[in-house]
Amino acid sequence: MAEDRPLEIDSGVAHPARVYNAWLGGKDHYPADQEAAELAAQANPGIVHAVRANRAFLGRAVRHLAGEVGIRQFLDVGTGIPAADNTHEVAQSVAPDARVVYVDNDRIVLAHARALLVGTPEGRTDYVEADARHVETILAEAKRTLDFSRPVALMFVAVLQYIPDAEDPHGIAARLLEALPSGSHLVVSHPAADITADEVAQSMRVYNERAAAHASATPRTQDEVARFFEGTELLEPGVVSLPNWRPGPHDVPSDTIPMWGGVGRKP
Repeated sequence: MAEDRPLEIDSGVAHPARVYNAWLGGKDHYPADQEAAELAAQANPGIVHAVRANRAFLGRAVRHLAGEVGIRQFLDVGTGIPAADNTHEVAQSVAPDARVVYVDNDRIVLAHARALLVGTPEGRTDYVEADARHVETILAEAKRTLDFSRPVALMFVAVLQYIPDAEDPHGIAARLLEALPSGSHLVVSHPAADITADEVAQSMRVYNERAAAHASATPRTQDEVARFFEGTELLEPGVVSLPNWRPGPHDVPSDTIPMWGGVGRKP
């Protein structure tokens, strides 16, 4: 876990974790984040529904992996500010001995690390302060908590859009997955460039105008999101709009939520 030191937060530009917090109705954000969240939602009124669908997808994926697959280790990259049903809460409600490592680069998330680190007596949680691009740092730090000889669920839930094509997001995901053993799983959700495309493009433009350069967002098509799963065995139903990934009895399937998601198993 990162050492305690004074927070260095640029509150004048929007940050993904804090904008996401604003969309979820949280209080851990600044005026710049609130403005970006509101203007993006005006451009794409469905964005709040998409954010909630994303959170629900995270819960279903983690419950499936912990309950039906038997995964006991989770590496959650780009976790964001704590909200309801964090990865460790979902995993450890199914398997109390589950271990979870969170990775994020926002100092406000670091300030909430203690909340993230409250797990079950049997399990363990930890926090790594790193950018998703810092593969070697993530792997080295995660090994303090996770056993890389046993399967790990590698999670990129609404984070890979912040890595532009020029920085090879597919390669970053592949390098992290390559370090994990057979039986590990990859979980990805990602804003869609080919569902309500005009609204998504406009909301992304509004957000990007207010975000730091390193945190601009890029929506991607279903085929581009499917590329993240190359070399894995996609679980049914494949890469689909988030509400359609193994919906529960209280979930409403939809083809209009502009986010793709899927889970793949490393053979």
